Amino acid sequence: MTIKKIVQGLESKEFSCKEIIDGYLDNISKKDKTINAFISVFKEEAKEQAKKIDALVFAKSKLPPLAGVPMALKDNILVQGKRATAGSKILDNYIAPYNATVVKKLKEAGAIIVGKTNMDEFAMGASGEYSAYGATKNPNNLEYAPGGSSSGSAAAVAADMCLGALGSDTAGSVRQPASSCGIVGMKPTYGAVSRYGLIAMASSLDQIGPLAKNTEDARILFDIIKGRDEMDSTSCEIEKEYGMVDKPIKDLIIGLPQECSGDGIQKEVRDAFESLIEKSRKSGIKFKTLSLPHLGYGVPCYYIITPAEVSSNLARYDGIRYGMSESGETLLDTYTRTRSKHFGDEVKRRIMLGTYVLSAGYYDAYYLRAQKVRTKIIEDFKKAFEKVDLILTPTLPTLPFKLGERLNNPLSMYLADLLTVPANLAGLPAISIPAGESGGLPIGVQLIAPPFKEDLLFNTANYFEDEITPRHF
Repeated sequence: MTIKKIVQGLESKEFSCKEIIDGYLDNISKKDKTINAFISVFKEEAKEQAKKIDALVFAKSKLPPLAGVPMALKDNILVQGKRATAGSKILDNYIAPYNATVVKKLKEAGAIIVGKTNMDEFAMGASGEYSAYGATKNPNNLEYAPGGSSSGSAAAVAADMCLGALGSDTAGSVRQPASSCGIVGMKPTYGAVSRYGLIAMASSLDQIGPLAKNTEDARILFDIIKGRDEMDSTSCEIEKEYGMVDKPIKDLIIGLPQECSGDGIQKEVRDAFESLIEKSRKSGIKFKTLSLPHLGYGVPCYYIITPAEVSSNLARYDGIRYGMSESGETLLDTYTRTRSKHFGDEVKRRIMLGTYVLSAGYYDAYYLRAQKVRTKIIEDFKKAFEKVDLILTPTLPTLPFKLGERLNNPLSMYLADLLTVPANLAGLPAISIPAGESGGLPIGVQLIAPPFKEDLLFNTANYFEDEITPRHF
């Protein structure tokens, strides 16, 4: 199934919306016991929405663009009246009082939300193992991690428990699990999609993006959720401010950073990447080797800036205003007991790191220096895009790793962000598409575009999908 096939099938009465939704809910019932992709499933609500879509079909009314499409949402995106845990026990009892802007847009487009998906706690993780509700497993091999932090969203799409999903991407949290699960995951330009109703982790980096089986579906979802929102002052209209570019694929020059071909890339990933480049050259695509000299500083830069923002954003979870609470003899005791009991180890680690780098005497040495490095990374990309139209890299430096393999080694877990985090630091749009596999484990490649050139990104990704690494849907 694809989005277009569902809408066309409903219009031609090839099947009913009830049959579609029942099928996906049945898949959730059968598969999620082992995969653990969902935290909440909206079974009855989904069936009620399916009845409304079928009523529109019966009345021969024009169907909205996502009519009957079963969607899942990462559990840090608010749905009014539903629990939103962000994968943390501290929000175990939190009920969202309003819809996120992206949820409002999906519902207006006719999408049916079947549930909220599992995730690393507060989106902090690259494996799906840091959730307070248990680890998500990779549908391709249940012994392996699905990538994170949008682990449940990627696994749900890959396992046919929904047709599309939304995740949030702060250092690669949409693209990494997409690569690990063998699907498409896209991070828009910072500001292209409203963050209103997204539980914040690092506000200068967070961005909501779509996950789907193919590029066309990801593009349809992006076109629905993008755009200016008065509730998010960082959001903007792409077409009005930047125009749409439709450059012929054969006229493109794609950059290959020399920093992405070294020993830090696992042989199986490097082989698949080089094979893709060779096939692309034969089809007429032009490549140019370039340098992004500060690429290697992305991870240390990120793990200073992000904890600093985390320590600020997560200060609101104090056991007083909302969420879980553990009463103490004093106000400080209440804070301490609540946060000690209900935050996980990785969240505590980042809060402490962030508080440290912002403290007197260390601000200049760490936080200010990291912001200067971030500027250097932005300048690297600006210079690169003067010479090339797009940049191509592997999405992950390694194959998906086994569950538990990196759980006790935070540094090795952080290094999974090596190739994805620079796009977040620079605010650039990027997409991960399947490029092959090794031993049954998917391998993805990543295309990065200049700011607000999502159309160019999708056009090129779609060409790769159709001509270079064809898959059948």
